[in-house]
Amino acid sequence: MNESSWGTPPGAGQWGPPDHGSAASLRGAAPPVPAGPVHDGGGAAQTRPMPIVPEPGGHQDDHRDIRDDRDNPEHRGAARLSGPLFRDDRPQEPMPTSLPGSDSDPVKPQKKSAGRNLRAAIGVGVGLGAVILASLFVYKPVFIGVIAIAVVVGLWELTSRLAERKDIRVPLVPLAIGGTAMVIAGYVRGAEGAWVAMALTALAVLVWRMTEAPQNYLRDVTAAVFSAFYVPFLATFVALMLAAADDGPQRVLTFLLLTVVSDTGAYAIGWRFGRKKLAPRISPGKTREGLVGAVLFAMVAGALCMQFLIKDGAWWQGLLLGVAVAVSATLGDLGESMIKRDLGIKDMGTLLPGHGGIMDRLDSLLPTAPVVWLLFVIFVGSG
Repeated sequence: MNESSWGTPPGAGQWGPPDHGSAASLRGAAPPVPAGPVHDGGGAAQTRPMPIVPEPGGHQDDHRDIRDDRDNPEHRGAARLSGPLFRDDRPQEPMPTSLPGSDSDPVKPQKKSAGRNLRAAIGVGVGLGAVILASLFVYKPVFIGVIAIAVVVGLWELTSRLAERKDIRVPLVPLAIGGTAMVIAGYVRGAEGAWVAMALTALAVLVWRMTEAPQNYLRDVTAAVFSAFYVPFLATFVALMLAAADDGPQRVLTFLLLTVVSDTGAYAIGWRFGRKKLAPRISPGKTREGLVGAVLFAMVAGALCMQFLIKDGAWWQGLLLGVAVAVSATLGDLGESMIKRDLGIKDMGTLLPGHGGIMDRLDSLLPTAPVVWLLFVIFVGSG
């Protein structure tokens, strides 16, 4: 969802013949200087007349004024300022008056860039989609394992960036174990099991951090509890969707499809038509037009999915679901952009070519999971 701006053509008044005979042409225009000393007299400023250059074939004595001016220190400035009289006055081709690289240097329009390696991004996306679909519809516990792996890698990326950029020491071991436990408990025991696992993970983090020096204890455990909620706990709602009913795989597939379609719509429409920035201080690449594209794409996909994939679902429910997914996915993306801006990084990792890290793919999915789970419960029940 990166948009590029077009170059601006040079404005009027930026072109003119170059001034090769004066250093002022390199520094910019200079105010005119009097040709000779100024004398007070008669209430008006008097200036020495400019020397007259003889025409070809003129008398030799006509050069006397020029030599005199050159030898006279008071009048030496007049001879220097008569530069145009001593250089070749032949017409020349117009050239830019500004130096290359200056603010007024003409900029050639450039084509918009997609902002990332599309081939790599598409290839990685297709590969991940194949793994997800195979595990989702062949054997559900394998898909739970895929979620757990994504959670652990995401926690590793987040805690590594916190340590590198902010010197925040978040204990990864209790987070990884507790995060995996949350996903499994949510699948086996439902929402109650997920909450219990979350509480035990937070307690384990508090105890684990006590083995180190007390300096920055509060800062480190606060960041750890935030990490436990942000990554594994939100991901647990995907496991809840899978275990909620017989059409659990279809619910998870709808959740994934709507999030991906929303992201694609925002990227395509924003790149092609984006003009007005959505949140320039957070993510300069996102536009209001891109948000509209995300909503429209997600609404169409939601209506189709609810009508043909979800048992007892209706197309109008899909429209509402699409709006909710587009909004939550955009907010999730902006939320991670805030974290990355605070850390001073562009991507959370480099594990996925064309995408960045695992967290750069989970940023829209994580906050969208509880929204979709709740709407499914409201529209068609928990199964």
